[in-house]
Amino acid sequence: MADIEAARKEFQRIDADGDGFITASEFKSALAQGGDWNVTDTVAEAIIAARDLNNDKVLSFDEFWTYLNK
Repeated sequence: MADIEAARKEFQRIDADGDGFITASEFKSALAQGGDWNVTDTVAEAIIAARDLNNDKVLSFDEFWTYLNK
């Protein structure tokens, strides 16, 4: 199980605009900042969709936390 405070910090780092949701674009940017992770828009969208429990095309913190604890 992940540490919830560390998860919140990581979520906030990825959520560039601070609206409480991670979009595919934000996720793609975060991966690019981390090094050699150069993913396409389509791949970033697919990664978000696979973890998006309510199908709204973004990740809430709860969805992010659920993903980390699977």
